[in-house]
Amino acid sequence: MKIRVGQGYDVHRFVEGRDLWLGGIKIPCDKGLLGHSDADVLIHAICDALLGAANMRDIGYHFPDNSANYENIDSKILLCKTIELIKSKGYSVGNVDSVICAQRPKINPHIEEMQRVLADVMGVDVDDMSIKATTTEKLGFVGREEGMAAYATVLIVKE
Repeated sequence: MKIRVGQGYDVHRFVEGRDLWLGGIKIPCDKGLLGHSDADVLIHAICDALLGAANMRDIGYHFPDNSANYENIDSKILLCKTIELIKSKGYSVGNVDSVICAQRPKINPHIEEMQRVLADVMGVDVDDMSIKATTTEKLGFVGREEGMAAYATVLIVKE
């Protein structure tokens, strides 16, 4: 058995007039995140971690932000395609550990639903999909509520 670890990070800024998609679910908020896709920072960080672990470059390489194919796309589709990519090299997901950095909205009430949705998309047990949330104590762009960031660490396995 071969195991590999990957790390991912993503950030998007808040804008008015967009829905907030995070962890594959729509979260009530007066602002959304700006991006070519639905700007789901958590899914993007997970995709980058998975691709990195499999030595398959990054999310921008596979799903470029200048391609009409990915404009306003649901990031769950990108995650599904990422799972297919790592499977093409013989890997499966062991587990995901992630952190969402947001001053607002409150993330904790939505974590269990995000875990269920993402575990389903990745074909793993909910217990293998960890999501944590933190603020930045009003420091930096997250603290000023200008945007949101997410970090992900993954373990992939080749039997």
